[in-house]
Amino acid sequence: MPNKNQTARSYWGVLFDLTLFILNLSLTNLYCIIMEQLLHYIWKHRILPLHEMHTTDGRTVEVIDPGLHNTHAGPDFFNAKLRIGGTLWVGNVEIHERSADWVLHQHDQDPAYNNVVLHVASVIDADVQTMDGTHPPQMELKVPKYVLNNYRRLLAADRYPPCRDTVMQLPKLTIHSWMSVLGAERLADKCEAINQRVKMAGGSWEQAFFATIARSFGFGVNSEAFEQWAARLPFMQVAHHRDDPFQVEALFIGSAGLLDTTTMNERQRTAATADAYFKRLQTEWNYLAHKFNLSAMPRQTWRFLRLRPQNFPYIRLSQLAQLYCSRRAELANITTCQNIDDIRKRLRTETSEYWRTHYTFGNESRDCAKHLSAASIDILIVNAVVPMLHAYGCHRQDELLVKRAADILESLPPEDNTHIRLWQECGITADNAADTQALIQLHTRYCERKDCLRCRFGYHSMKREK
Repeated sequence: MPNKNQTARSYWGVLFDLTLFILNLSLTNLYCIIMEQLLHYIWKHRILPLHEMHTTDGRTVEVIDPGLHNTHAGPDFFNAKLRIGGTLWVGNVEIHERSADWVLHQHDQDPAYNNVVLHVASVIDADVQTMDGTHPPQMELKVPKYVLNNYRRLLAADRYPPCRDTVMQLPKLTIHSWMSVLGAERLADKCEAINQRVKMAGGSWEQAFFATIARSFGFGVNSEAFEQWAARLPFMQVAHHRDDPFQVEALFIGSAGLLDTTTMNERQRTAATADAYFKRLQTEWNYLAHKFNLSAMPRQTWRFLRLRPQNFPYIRLSQLAQLYCSRRAELANITTCQNIDDIRKRLRTETSEYWRTHYTFGNESRDCAKHLSAASIDILIVNAVVPMLHAYGCHRQDELLVKRAADILESLPPEDNTHIRLWQECGITADNAADTQALIQLHTRYCERKDCLRCRFGYHSMKREK
């Protein structure tokens, strides 16, 4: 009979073997997914072998049109045009790493695959059949070794950007073309977010604009928190108190959960409860919360760690309250601005008097006016005003408003950060905010996600044979 130590060793041995099995299975699946993605890539971009291609039964295959890449359910490529054995076929193409995946993915039971005219696989290890009983021709297609090596090199590169050697050799026209697409993509993403806010606000563009500005007041670190806060803020009720900046500030800071002493640490609680302005805000918030049946969001939503005091949520919420009460940044006022200087004037704001000598409740600091810096105002214009003008212009079918949005973006100075400077080392110079927005899109949507297969710079890197 095994003792306790033997039983324990046996248990941990089985667990170790099971873990290794799951890990190997996961790695195998990951490899298959990557290889299939690469096969999609070389088919889509026609990085095909120079020699004549054949089906498994010996018929020649000529790719006239690879078809439309489908990223949803159904065959991988729609409406491909192929000449198989001298006969022209128009239909769908399905691609797998192994042909046996056809059955594994249950395509033989799905009528959506009945119109597949060619099945492509890196390894042909099984016959395939559609639901209606036909046997689509199959063709073996290997991922070229240089494509695989280039892809591995891009994924493994520890230097940013991984494609710098390729980019530095690209024609300016190629770079400019991709930059234009990236800029349009980023603007479209922001406009889609605005359209969603309009929908959530019951069709109110004014409320959606406020929410967009609020998100921008988070300046990256607290952007999500500001968006959550703006979404739950009772916009109509707040509007009734717009003539009283103190009440609006109480509503803003209170609804953000920053007046809740139960979620403060002992030091914060002691300082806050001894502060007369904090008590006034708390009393006003409690009254308004009861009046309008409001609840505060969790204090823990906000980030303070490693923030400059100027960016503390208290400061930003006070600035936003003053801007809101001034009415300068209403959508109607912004849409009538004819140039960048007019918009900058509209967005100027500073905190209430209390925050001139405070960054947190109960702790006095040197007296200084805490206004939005020129750089911060430009960030608001890039992230809130320009997308709103574009989205609102599209909504109203106002081409002048759409053009004004583009002109404003191109008139703003370029942003400066590490990634933009690294792209400049590759020869991509950012002359204005439109250029830096394109580079930010490139970084966040492609480089960070290692999505080189969808990037034009990645495409040129992949097809290099040297």
